[in-house]
Amino acid sequence: MISGESRAADRPGETDGSALRGKVAIVTGGASGLGRAMALTLGKAGARVVVADLDVRGGREVADMVGGHFRACDVSDLDANRALVDFAREQCGGVDIALLNAGVATGCGVGEDFDPARYRRAMGANLDGVVFGTHAVLPALRARGGGAIVATSSLAGLAAVPLDPLYAANKHAVVGLTRSLGPALAAENVRFNAVCPGFAESRIIDPLRDMLSEQGLPIIPAQVVADTVLRILTGDGTGECWFIQVDRDPEPFRFRTVPGPGKPAGT
Repeated sequence: MISGESRAADRPGETDGSALRGKVAIVTGGASGLGRAMALTLGKAGARVVVADLDVRGGREVADMVGGHFRACDVSDLDANRALVDFAREQCGGVDIALLNAGVATGCGVGEDFDPARYRRAMGANLDGVVFGTHAVLPALRARGGGAIVATSSLAGLAAVPLDPLYAANKHAVVGLTRSLGPALAAENVRFNAVCPGFAESRIIDPLRDMLSEQGLPIIPAQVVADTVLRILTGDGTGECWFIQVDRDPEPFRFRTVPGPGKPAGT
C-alpha cells in the first residue's frame, strides 16, 4: 500500500484494465454522466457491474449495455445502501469495487436563498451517499479480502467556491474523508481514493452550460473521468484525491503538510 501523497509519476497514462476482469463493481449514479461512463468503462474491462440510480430507465439501459444488473437506490438512505450491497452479493456473489459517484447540484446558498430541503438533499447525495455507501460496502469488501472504493468529489473539494459554498462544503468533506480513510483502511487491504474533476459532462452542469460557453471554458468529457478512475483502480495508491482539469494529465493533488506545534515563547 502507498500513502495518500504517492507516486503519480510511476503510473502510466493509460491502462487496459485487464486486472479488473471478473471483479464485481457497484456504480452509484450510474444512469448518466460520469457514472454512466464509469459503468461502461468497467464493463469493457471485463468487470461485472451493478448500476444504481434513481433514474430507473437510464439505469436499466446502462446495465443492459454492460450485461450487468440494475438496482434503484437513493444513496441518501442508509438502508437503501445496505440493500444495494445485499443485491450485488446475491446477484454476483460479492463486491470488489464501489464507485460512490451519485451527486446533485446544491441549488441554494446560505443567505436569503437558503432552502433547508435543498441543502439536505445535496448533503444527502453528495456526502451521506459516500459515508453510507462506504459503511454498507465495507463488510462485503472485507469478505473478499479487500477491495477498492472511489468517491466522486470535485475541484470544488480542493478550492474555494464563493458562488456555491454548500457544494464546496460537501465536496471538501469527501476529500477529507478520503485522505483520512485511505490510511485507516489500508491494513484491511481496502483502498479508498477520490476523483476531483472540474466542469465535467454531467447533469450537474446543465444550469451552467451557457455561462461556460460564453466564457470559453471547455467541458471535460465524462470518459476522461472514467479513464482516471480506471487508473486509480489498477494502481496501488490510497487516500489520494486525483484532480482532473482540462489539458492536464490527471494525478493526485499534492496537499501541503499542516504546520506542527510551535515553540513556547522564550524557548
